[in-house]
Amino acid sequence: MLRFTTAGESHGPALVSILEGLPAGIPLAAEQVNAELARRQQGYGRGRRMQIERDEIEFLSGVRAGETIGAPVAMMIRNRDWKNWVEIMDPAPRPEDATGPRKRVVTRPRPGHADLAGILKYDRDDARDILERASARETTARVAAGAICRRLLDEFGVGIGSHLVHLGGIDAAIPDLLPAHLNAVADTSPLRTLDPEAEGRMILYNSSSISKPPGELAS
Repeated sequence: MLRFTTAGESHGPALVSILEGLPAGIPLAAEQVNAELARRQQGYGRGRRMQIERDEIEFLSGVRAGETIGAPVAMMIRNRDWKNWVEIMDPAPRPEDATGPRKRVVTRPRPGHADLAGILKYDRDDARDILERASARETTARVAAGAICRRLLDEFGVGIGSHLVHLGGIDAAIPDLLPAHLNAVADTSPLRTLDPEAEGRMILYNSSSISKPPGELAS
């Protein structure tokens, strides 16, 4: 049975992805995982954080000489933005911690986010302890694990493809015959749709009807 876990904070040193249950002998290269991480960073509406990060994995265990060895596969993805957050996210105690909270403390839970639930669950005063995990940045580690699962499916001739068919009340036309390389075609679209005309209306709807409140950088 395959099982994955993730660790790491959005503005911490790195994210870690651990995948267990992978058979030995599967050819695997970091470039295959990095290609999926690059796809994750594409598309319409990406924030400034995406311009900072260039996600690449480093195998920590489970792969030797280009093949899985049956042990858990551990991967690390370093956060380039960490250098701007060392003072705030440093795991080690600092002298100033004894005199008050660190900078960028978050005491107002955001509606629709995990802030309030996490504060209550873990009995924390600073919602940053929660939001650093409940962040879109954490999905980087999930994509890394999923990329290896896709590599396993390749051994059985199984492929996975997707495209956007509906957004904001707007339907995209679906061709009678889908492209043989569905992801390659969908990836050329900012919204990953196969209908350019509907895509234009979707983007126009988004830009004219949604006002994003100020907050943390999207990750």
